[in-house]
Amino acid sequence: MVKYVIAKQLSGKRIITTDGEDLGRVVDLYFNELTGKLEGILVEPNPDSTLAAMAKKEGGGLITVPYTAVLNVKDVMVVDRRNLAQ
Repeated sequence: MVKYVIAKQLSGKRIITTDGEDLGRVVDLYFNELTGKLEGILVEPNPDSTLAAMAKKEGGGLITVPYTAVLNVKDVMVVDRRNLAQ
């Protein structure tokens, strides 16, 4: 139940990088089925983001952000730009 509440709170949250670029919004999450740990975040990219335009895109034009890049989650999710390529 706790995972459901956390995932629901992250849905639609805006993602910004440490240098202030608006990367996009959270669409879905990737969990490791064996450990239950959050591994990645599926993002609908901001069309004005140069970083999102350069990122590797999944089907449907979405990009994946590794959870290791996440630094903080409050009103927005802050990710470390240097760790996005992992």
